[in-house]
Amino acid sequence: MSPDGRLGTEADLRRYEALLQMADLVVRHHSLEELFSNLAQRLHTVIQFEVAGFCLHDPARNVLQLRVWEGGELVHAPAELPMEDTTAGWVWLNQQPLAFADVQPETRFLTCLNIVKEKGIRGFCELPLTTPRKRLGALSLGSFQPGVYGETDLRLLLRVAQLVAVAVENAITSEALDREKERLQMLLEVNSALVSNLNLQELFPAISGYIRQVVRHDFASISLYDPSAQMLRRYALDFPSAPDLFTVGQTFSVKNTSAGQTFLERQAKIYGREQLAAFNSDFTQKLLQHGIQTVCCVPLTTRNGTAGTLNLASKAENAFGEQNVNLLKQIASQIGIALENDRAYRELAQFKDRLAEEKNYLQGEIRSELKFEEIVGESPALRRVLEQTKTVASSDATVLVLGETGTGKELIARAIHRMSARKDASFIKMNCAAIPTGLLESELFGHEKGAFTGAISQKIGRLEVADRGTLFLDEVGDIPMELQPKLLRVLQDQEFERLGGTRTIKVNVRLIAATNLDLEKSVVHKEFRSDLYYRLNVFPIRMPPLRERIRDIPLLVRYFVHKSCQRLNKHIESIPMETMRALEQWSWPGNVRELENIIERSVILSSGPTLSVPLTELRALEAPAEGRDRLESLEREHIVRMLRETGGVVAGVRGAAARLGLKRSTLQSRIQRLGISRQEYEN
Repeated sequence: MSPDGRLGTEADLRRYEALLQMADLVVRHHSLEELFSNLAQRLHTVIQFEVAGFCLHDPARNVLQLRVWEGGELVHAPAELPMEDTTAGWVWLNQQPLAFADVQPETRFLTCLNIVKEKGIRGFCELPLTTPRKRLGALSLGSFQPGVYGETDLRLLLRVAQLVAVAVENAITSEALDREKERLQMLLEVNSALVSNLNLQELFPAISGYIRQVVRHDFASISLYDPSAQMLRRYALDFPSAPDLFTVGQTFSVKNTSAGQTFLERQAKIYGREQLAAFNSDFTQKLLQHGIQTVCCVPLTTRNGTAGTLNLASKAENAFGEQNVNLLKQIASQIGIALENDRAYRELAQFKDRLAEEKNYLQGEIRSELKFEEIVGESPALRRVLEQTKTVASSDATVLVLGETGTGKELIARAIHRMSARKDASFIKMNCAAIPTGLLESELFGHEKGAFTGAISQKIGRLEVADRGTLFLDEVGDIPMELQPKLLRVLQDQEFERLGGTRTIKVNVRLIAATNLDLEKSVVHKEFRSDLYYRLNVFPIRMPPLRERIRDIPLLVRYFVHKSCQRLNKHIESIPMETMRALEQWSWPGNVRELENIIERSVILSSGPTLSVPLTELRALEAPAEGRDRLESLEREHIVRMLRETGGVVAGVRGAAARLGLKRSTLQSRIQRLGISRQEYEN
């Protein structure tokens, strides 16, 4: 409308109508790109121009982000303009418009006006985009005709710039809300995934996919610090374009790697291509070869300190900004909590498995031995053994108990444990001769799920069950050669790996071993490692056979009679003198175990209050010396022949023990007793 109240020209009406339509844009657009295109098209009906520029101020970097509209569309991606020596920077700082009737003779603001001149622009103006709440940037218009932006046009354009500023602010706010919505949705999805599945390694590719919706990247990984190796270990990985390039579980140095530097400095860091190339790392070089330009590493902080890093990489330059880093810090915090939960869950599961194994073991012990067998006797040989037991019990030294079968080696091992500082912890025993060779390693060290056919679940080995307690290895001389180095490592370093596993497990175990073999001869014959023998033979205790403890036989007889009577509900009051003398005169090749079995049978056979021992059976065993020698000679020849036929192999399906129908340990005992040397069956 004109100053006198009349309607203006038709061109004025079109301008006002365009202004009303532009006002409608304030609430209709949520995207800056779409808004700028529509604004430029509507502005054509308001003012003459061929090129339009929309500059938005970036407060973080104090630069102007420029979008150019030309030829009916946005023709350039956002470019940066400095605040100094630019018309947009001057307008933003001074909040006043600039108009040039003709830019060609201008010598000011050459940083931007030279670009304008190259496009053939003559008339040019720059307007501030400002709302009551914020300075947003500047709007620039250029025409091929000089003198098109006069004072009247500037007044109108200032009104237009106000509408544009409101529309731009609404679009920026809307975009920010959309981004925040996407960010919150992504954080919710990541959190839900972490809560629903404790296995972070399997879950990580999905988490990487959620992150990719908000923060574009081509590679993602989690690296955790391994204190025992003092290196970072790749815990989880997502690299869709090269899935086989890297593997989970690989270790790499903390130094000279992007993740390592972030871990050491405990600060989120962004690395460009030049910085990455400076790292002397095969891993980084492989990333660069696959087109990675930018890497962002964020520390994973837990209650126990920095556990590792979350790493993202992109094939785009300058791919990660401050907003991305802040978001990744939030995700890293969630992952840190998940790692703590995963660690706690695994520890709880292992503790539960260990308790279950210990319970099963102890239940088996209770079933096999309702009462603990006390050591009975007062002979000098036995007192010497008990003195040695008392001496070594207070230390953590490895003990090797030597002696014939049935002499009570396990009782000495239990006594050592009971008198040691470990008495409140577990006493775990394992008979190495009673377990098949193929299962011995699994029983001793445990195995991981899938370690071998039939390993359908993880198994805790006897070593872990005995942690902080005592492990008793009976018949230790029967441990196969291939397993002996692993046992030696446990003795030296107190650490091992489960069968099929890669994680080193630390234990605190006292080892007591026992054998009825002559380990020194086994070492000479290359059947037992010398270094393991020396580690076991720290404190040897030799159990005397019963024939060297004649004065203990009456005490043992009375003890076993009392024990058997209680179990069998019998009543024995006296033991005949001739019976006791006969028992004392017998050689007892089976030692205390044989005596116990004879007494139990005698109690069963006794019908009255007097012990009735089947002495005729003992006398029948006393064959003439020549007869015994002949039998031993025949037995010796037979064993030597079997050893020759099997090439000296004792164990296994085709070994001499199987062909003779004997246990491996029994055959080895007889070879030792009969004095059979390796030369006899090898030649």
